[in-house]
Amino acid sequence: MEASENILPAAVHGVLEDPVALLQDLVRINSVNPGLVPGAAGETALADFTAVWLEGRGFTVTRLEATPGRPSIVAIAPGTGQGKSLMFNGHLDTVTLAGYDGEPLEPRMEDGRMYGRGTFDMKAGIAAMMVAAAAAASRPHAGDIIVALVADEEFASAGTEEVLRHFTADAAIVSEPTHEDIVIAHRGFVWFDVTIHGTAAHGSRPDLGIDAIAKTGKFLTGLDELSRSLLSGPAHAALGTGSIHASIIRGGEELSSYPAACTVSLERRTVPGENAATVETELRHILDTIAASDPDFSYILAAGLERHAFEVPADALIVRAVAAAAGAATGQAATVRGEAFWTDASLMLEAGIPGLLFGVDGGGAHAATEWVDLDSLSRVSQILAATATDFCN
Repeated sequence: MEASENILPAAVHGVLEDPVALLQDLVRINSVNPGLVPGAAGETALADFTAVWLEGRGFTVTRLEATPGRPSIVAIAPGTGQGKSLMFNGHLDTVTLAGYDGEPLEPRMEDGRMYGRGTFDMKAGIAAMMVAAAAAASRPHAGDIIVALVADEEFASAGTEEVLRHFTADAAIVSEPTHEDIVIAHRGFVWFDVTIHGTAAHGSRPDLGIDAIAKTGKFLTGLDELSRSLLSGPAHAALGTGSIHASIIRGGEELSSYPAACTVSLERRTVPGENAATVETELRHILDTIAASDPDFSYILAAGLERHAFEVPADALIVRAVAAAAGAATGQAATVRGEAFWTDASLMLEAGIPGLLFGVDGGGAHAATEWVDLDSLSRVSQILAATATDFCN
């Protein structure tokens, strides 16, 4: 071996670099989402680091930054042709450092775990994808290997939306933490504002005033009935039932006045087959039923953000590839299941890229103590590398 070869990354020789060391570097870089915490660091420093790392392993890197200070990185190792392309997707941003128990940006290792903000959600996933992609890219591969490291997943998913305007792939793996299960479905959500009207008047004039807050109580009772009906109704095989809850309520000006309006902001979690239109029908049924029996009841219903539920077939090619790699690495069949929370995998499927979630074991996402199992990090890295080698050829 020539002396110059000794300084090349291990991935050049087709073996995995150390994902633990890489994760330590990632955790030390503050990437708190400024959409969640005004004035926070954002993704710039972490995007810079990952771009340099991937360029050093032979990837061609594109920086996308439609919103200044909120970059996403797309790194591509082109294939030789006639193969399927695979996109790894992971988010650079984390939630707040405030309230973390200990030093959130100094990774601490103890009893086979690494602690620190983002270790579980999802810098471990980023580390696993990077070392896996680098190892797979150093081997012969017919299809493109793509690593998309995106901004803003924890708030509005602007990073993945921007990536999908410029890049596509035959399949995707989102390495959100899944405890090494293969997740092929997750719930969506839709937000609505329901404003109930009253009539403002002095508190001493019940003959003139209509209490919007009291009228809203009727709607909240109907909402509770809908919630119980959903939870006891037909269930999706992987995801169970949808759900609904009132998140925020605002009404009134002062104690001595009848409130002219009261607004309930609510969230409806959806399963495949449910969407903003079906939820609006549910809500209007409640509201119109009340209005039919109360001439003083009037409302405005306004739809907000919608994110669709996600589901791919259990026998999809990418699912089979990950399952085969996981079985080879662990000697047992991986669990295939659904997940409650929403992810960018939904946006990717809408853009024509079928995918799945597969990531590390650990705990403490968004919590005061966050950690990742280091053996799991190594296994996931190996499984992702084997998957890319198989799928792209």
